[in-house]
Amino acid sequence: MDNQLFTLINIAVMTVVMWITPLQFVPFMIWLERKGSAIIQDRIGPNRAEILGVRLFGMIHNFADVVKLLNKENITPSGSNKFYYWLAPFWSMTVSLLPLLIIPLAAPIMVGGHNIVFQAANFDVGILYVLSITSMGVFAVILAGWASNSKFSLLGGLRSSAQMISYELSMGLAIVGLLMVYQTTQVSAIVENQGALVTAWGHALPLPNWGIFLQPFGFILFLVASFAETNRNPFDLAEGESELVAGYHIEYSSVKFALFFMAEYSNMVVAAFVISTLFLGGYQVPYAPTEVLMAHPHGVLIALCVLVALKGGVLGYIFQVHGERQEGLKGVRKAEPFFFAYLGYGLALAAIVVLFLSFGWTLPDWAPGVMAAVLQLGALLAKVFFFCWLFVWVRWTLPRFRYDQLMRLGWKVMLPLALVNLLVTGLVLLTQK
Repeated sequence: MDNQLFTLINIAVMTVVMWITPLQFVPFMIWLERKGSAIIQDRIGPNRAEILGVRLFGMIHNFADVVKLLNKENITPSGSNKFYYWLAPFWSMTVSLLPLLIIPLAAPIMVGGHNIVFQAANFDVGILYVLSITSMGVFAVILAGWASNSKFSLLGGLRSSAQMISYELSMGLAIVGLLMVYQTTQVSAIVENQGALVTAWGHALPLPNWGIFLQPFGFILFLVASFAETNRNPFDLAEGESELVAGYHIEYSSVKFALFFMAEYSNMVVAAFVISTLFLGGYQVPYAPTEVLMAHPHGVLIALCVLVALKGGVLGYIFQVHGERQEGLKGVRKAEPFFFAYLGYGLALAAIVVLFLSFGWTLPDWAPGVMAAVLQLGALLAKVFFFCWLFVWVRWTLPRFRYDQLMRLGWKVMLPLALVNLLVTGLVLLTQK
């Protein structure tokens, strides 16, 4: 196949993959939100909805939600501006799917003489692309609040516009400190730089060259601003159920409300990917850059087998304990946790068998790159899952700010700290020359 045609197909495939990735995370995030809040509040959580006795530990509730929302009455307020009223939820969902196009999932590999890139768009100004796209999300909230012709909706839209503009300043300045360190705005180059070790005043330190170690204050500022940008507790003033009933989307129902609902979780997934990529090395495995993984394919295969075996064993044990604690259940409900327990144990056993058989294998030429990409993708997803859980954890732990506290934190605390961080970063860089 012609290299140019192969490149176009590669880009098209990765564009589709990165477009639908947030959509695949949304059901998982909704389930994690419900189960996570149940764990934090010491209650059971969703466990009633089922299909032929199968509950999937509460995941079936997502299907029930879809059916419920599709069957709800689709109301359009008579006094609303119908064009902008309908545009807002679609705008919100569309914007939430775009930023991941510049996130690399793994290092490029060579297979059959073709260079496979795991990134849809490698812009030279990739970080600026992320900031510009995410800043457009506020228009959906403003349009929803204004076009609904409701005082509560309007207040939610106004709150959101002031909140997002305030915290975008701190977020942008936090990234500027990162750009000063890595000397590039290209996301792929930043991730590649994070594969080395930290170097300070000519001495290598035993730390990965990750943004969290080079810019610890920038990381904290960016993380807090991400909560504000995604309208998550304690920054959900745009919704404010105890004050504004439901905020900017109070007049939305059925599919239109579902789009706002999905966009919030999609934005959380995007934020988790961006934080992991900029500050936690992205796809980089700690102390094992791409060159090392490529040079030791058998070591990578052993690592993959060990990780899969551990994961399968731990999940199998968790499901087994869960099944043994269930009392008074019969039939499919009783057997379901044990089915997943045996599935986990079977996965662990298969990984162990592959591990022992691999010592006598001669790997083909394409295997090192593919296995390195699989391990790097797993490393990135592990970091993303951690931040997804952090979003849930913080929401069900901290109370909502008052609006004056929200503005004070953004303008009087985070913005000055971001400027001080830039000053300190500049001084440190000057002393290292």
